[in-house]
Amino acid sequence: MESSALVYIILTAVTLALSYFIENRDYVPAHVNGGRTVGQMPGCNRIQARNLVAEFAIFSLLTGVSACRIAVGNDYWVYRDNFKLIAQERYVSYEWGFNLIVKWMQDLFGYDNYLPIFALFSFVTVFFFIKALHDQASDYTMTLFLLMTGGYYFNSLNSVRYYLALAIALYSMKYVLRGEYGKFVLWIAAGAMFHKSVLLVIPVYLAARFLASRKLKRWHYIAGTVFALSLIFGQSIYREIIFYFYPYYRDSMFDTGQLSYANIGKCLGTLALCLLCYRKSLKDNLMNRFYFFLNVAGTLVYCCGSFIPEVSRVGYYMIISQIFLLPRLLMDMEKGWLRKLCYAGVVGAFTLYFVMMLQRMYDVSIRLLPYLNWIFD
Repeated sequence: MESSALVYIILTAVTLALSYFIENRDYVPAHVNGGRTVGQMPGCNRIQARNLVAEFAIFSLLTGVSACRIAVGNDYWVYRDNFKLIAQERYVSYEWGFNLIVKWMQDLFGYDNYLPIFALFSFVTVFFFIKALHDQASDYTMTLFLLMTGGYYFNSLNSVRYYLALAIALYSMKYVLRGEYGKFVLWIAAGAMFHKSVLLVIPVYLAARFLASRKLKRWHYIAGTVFALSLIFGQSIYREIIFYFYPYYRDSMFDTGQLSYANIGKCLGTLALCLLCYRKSLKDNLMNRFYFFLNVAGTLVYCCGSFIPEVSRVGYYMIISQIFLLPRLLMDMEKGWLRKLCYAGVVGAFTLYFVMMLQRMYDVSIRLLPYLNWIFD
């Protein structure tokens, strides 16, 4: 592993150190519910001010590393070539919102001036990630740790359009929890202007919210079983639907049918912790149950949906909720050896995943390392 990998390691360490100054748990209910908690005075107190300063520092560091990159990501130069085609008003198979902004940016900064375009999308993507953490992260440090080591931030240096849509989906979860479904649909529609796959989260998130708010009955289990069986026996139907929207995925390098064992492991590990904490943290907690059902959906997709091209992109919309769920489960556990063991298990598993991810970043299909930026390289 060469020296530029230290950029990612140091970035993770420094942002996590800054996150220790953030005390967010008491403010999450107000952020999610859309109002102040009982007894909370209007304005910004000392803790909130400190939180905002630390969050701004984290945002600046994450945006800086992402925005200043050059030739990082296997699709970096593909995007650059398509930027030129967009400026020439030639056909590009990107969503119209993305094309419109790219065209506007090149009108503003000049033809083939691609660095400001990457910088703009880095800024917006990181903003939605950090805003989602601000609103929903009860344990900010642990949530940020999972965001970083789980690869969600680092992979956003690749697949620009998709990770912007993913960040918007993560941010929009609070509107589902509030029951403000109109706002939720509008935000997802905005995300679909950049990657239409995000439209998938509308039925999935609404179904998870529906199940989270109700005591499960027999027909819920029957419906879940039928859906799981349809993923196994109705693959040809699903594939035709997918290829209707994404015809260029058929028989492409993304249509491999491979299982994502790492993501299956994440899902099963999360489900095991949920079972352990069911009575105290899941039985009557709407927020935790919502994240739990998203993880169940992600488990089904990863275990039964290997026929889906780029299945990880579909699953990420669901299992990214783990960054909120796991810390909340761990915080609710009684202090003692079991809690320490579970913390160690989660931290150890995601640290190992992070190390393995760093090693894979040199692969030509990923190419997030070596890290280069336009300031020094």
